[in-house]
Amino acid sequence: MASPINPSRIRTINDHPHRDGTVVYWMGRDMRSQDNWALLFAQSLGMKYKLPLAVVFVLMPEFLDATERAYRFILKGLEETERSLQQKGIPFYLLLGRPEEEIPKFVRQHNVSKLVTDFNPLNIVRSYKKTVAARIDAAFYEVDAHNIIPAWTVSDKQEFGAYTIRPKVHRMLPEYLEEYPPLRKHPYPWPSPVPATDWQKADRSLKIDRSVKEAGWIVPGETSARNALQTFLKERFAGYDTDRNDPTLNSQSNLSPFLHFGHLAPQRVALEVLSLSGRPIREIVDKEKNGSAANRGSDAALLEELIVRRELADNFTFYNTDYDSVLGFPNWAKITIAEHRGDAREYLYSREQFEHGATHDPLWNAAQRQMVVTGKMHGYMRMYWAKKILEWTASAEEAMAVAIYLNDRYELDGRDPNGYAGIAWSIGGVHDRAWFERPVFGKIRYMNYNGCKSKFAVDEYIRRMNELK
Repeated sequence: MASPINPSRIRTINDHPHRDGTVVYWMGRDMRSQDNWALLFAQSLGMKYKLPLAVVFVLMPEFLDATERAYRFILKGLEETERSLQQKGIPFYLLLGRPEEEIPKFVRQHNVSKLVTDFNPLNIVRSYKKTVAARIDAAFYEVDAHNIIPAWTVSDKQEFGAYTIRPKVHRMLPEYLEEYPPLRKHPYPWPSPVPATDWQKADRSLKIDRSVKEAGWIVPGETSARNALQTFLKERFAGYDTDRNDPTLNSQSNLSPFLHFGHLAPQRVALEVLSLSGRPIREIVDKEKNGSAANRGSDAALLEELIVRRELADNFTFYNTDYDSVLGFPNWAKITIAEHRGDAREYLYSREQFEHGATHDPLWNAAQRQMVVTGKMHGYMRMYWAKKILEWTASAEEAMAVAIYLNDRYELDGRDPNGYAGIAWSIGGVHDRAWFERPVFGKIRYMNYNGCKSKFAVDEYIRRMNELK
């Protein structure tokens, strides 16, 4: 069986000559059985060399600031993924512990000769993979199953902004925006008995904050993700280009939690949008390039957010290891922040005051409440929210720490390149330009209450958020 995957999606971490054994897909960022280039590549290795295939997921006892909200989403989604894999003759192992310990142990115990994992640009995950690579005697591959165009292919450097990465994305999209081949029933059985997954034991192993509960409005898993996509396309997609930035309108896709946890492939979303639109990708790209924002259409607007902006965030975290720090800001932003470090702040709040929505600003408090209660703040409000944290803390360093903590603790799509890039844009001018100078912000782009009031019904948004249970 020839590999069904474009070779540029694959990076070799450990290059070992072929030997018999087993093939394992170490699932991480892309928690799904369908539309998964990493799993498809792992299966192609198994078919080519006539080897058994298994999928392994390592459940860490804690991860950054993830709470029960995030972990329950992971576990419920994995239960469905396990069932889907079993139907294809592919066993699933849930390992409890640290990946740098559990993966090498599993490789030794099960004679793994080929290990495949999915791409994640975050520092902590890259560190795990580096340690695993040094501890195993097996071929080790990384596949970008998250981006439509692999992060290392779309660009070989950190991009200045959307305007520099967009032409590269548009040029490559026709080659990479292809339909997925199906996952086949694997014909080579796993050589040893597979223990039943003890999901209750897995839950008990967690050392997390359980005070942040599940979000009741969303159901995890691949089936739910696909249903949510179809609901969006049928009910809200038509107004996406004009209404998505109004927090009082239900016009966003609400797919970010599914995309973050890998229950839904961005490429699947793009393919469904193209199918509904009926326009070829080249026509959409050309219209977006030549037309104004007002006449691009919902297909172009969604593909801009889904592909260009998402891949820009991965590019930022992949090539800038200081993505969660002031050190990662562009030089002009570092300079202006330093020049205004001593500016007087009208208001100063502690992390606890921010967390409890106890500021003087009812709009900011409403946005914080939306995030705490639902696990998903409206995208437009996330910009205002982060910029005000910069305004109401003593330094950009403190602002970054507070914003990342709150985002990663409460947002279902926290601990994500999109989140780090968005916060760095708001606080440190990443992917932006210098603006008119003002106190505290310096030349960082400014947002205020009156600006929001001119764009949407602020009082209505505040009222709805205050009614959330």
